[in-house]
Amino acid sequence: MDSSSPACVSFIGIVDFTEDANWVYCSESVYDLLGYEPHELIGSSSLNLVHPDEFSEVKELHYTTISQDQAAVLAYLRMRHKDPYKGYVLCGISRTVCQNVLVGSVSFAAPGPKAMHNASTAQEVKIITPTAKDLEFRRWNDPNPMPPCPVPSSRGGSPEPRRGRGRPISFDPLPEQSVRTALILDRFSVNCGILYCSNDSILSTTTCMGRSFFDFVVRKDEDLVRSWIDVIKGWGVNERGQPSDGGFGFGKFTVLVHGRDSSIRHPDPVPSRHRNGSHAHSHADPHAHSHPHSHSHSHSVSRTHSQSRTRDARSHQYATSAGYREREREREKERDRDRALMRPPRTRGAEDLVVDAIFSAHSDGLMVILRKSSS
Repeated sequence: MDSSSPACVSFIGIVDFTEDANWVYCSESVYDLLGYEPHELIGSSSLNLVHPDEFSEVKELHYTTISQDQAAVLAYLRMRHKDPYKGYVLCGISRTVCQNVLVGSVSFAAPGPKAMHNASTAQEVKIITPTAKDLEFRRWNDPNPMPPCPVPSSRGGSPEPRRGRGRPISFDPLPEQSVRTALILDRFSVNCGILYCSNDSILSTTTCMGRSFFDFVVRKDEDLVRSWIDVIKGWGVNERGQPSDGGFGFGKFTVLVHGRDSSIRHPDPVPSRHRNGSHAHSHADPHAHSHPHSHSHSHSVSRTHSQSRTRDARSHQYATSAGYREREREREKERDRDRALMRPPRTRGAEDLVVDAIFSAHSDGLMVILRKSSS
């Protein structure tokens, strides 16, 4: 890729339910992809960046996505770069309705294995830019991985859009849809701290912000959910090995609404090589120099010490190359223990809630969409 090409990154974006689809949140990688700082976009219409030829269709797509309460759907369209010399960038737009906002990501779109993976894991793919038709991969009637979640009747239906001849549709702000919560997690942390929570419907924003995501995963599901997130992180890497988008993953687990301290774990057993080293030193005879065979004995001790140093050097080398993740986890545990000292203990009546989840990776974080499971 030459220097004039857009970066192969993705940014997280959240827009409201108005007909202008105003930006509510943008992550920092919007600058790498489109040249804007987040503060330049928040509060403005996301449709301002859409190519004029595609404006009407994108606005109708915005209405349809919300009124049909869609999740994990993908569209390909052009968005304007801040630098006029770079024109419009072909982007992949992922979208999920979360109660009163539309959350998703915007990424650079190009043919290749990543495009195939993203389209294969999406529940629907919509091609708006004609030149992107090669990015539409269709599954062979696979069942939907997320069964439909009906909108509660108490919320009422969506207002009908007003259509004028040759003009884009117009509609009043749409009502809330089914109960879902979007979380943005720190993908560069072992414990995936919660950076953003879209509402209080499942987790309290004031309770969960800044804490480890796994504080809100029941202990019996923690290892499984960690393994899912490791897979999602692996998917979210571009051809250069940089953090990027990576399609959708679907799962079900139990949430602890009031949380727990996930940093408290049983200590790992001491590796046998450390025990052996201590044993060898503790049984060394301090009076070996007076023994008739002191020369042979000291040679044996010296050889033992040399072997121990060799093992220690190898252990250090292994720890440096393969133990980075474990050290990061230990540092996270220490920080979580410090936070736990200032946190009220979990009450006995804490509610457990089985949820369906959609996981996705992006350049600036992980996104998790939660809803109460119907099964």
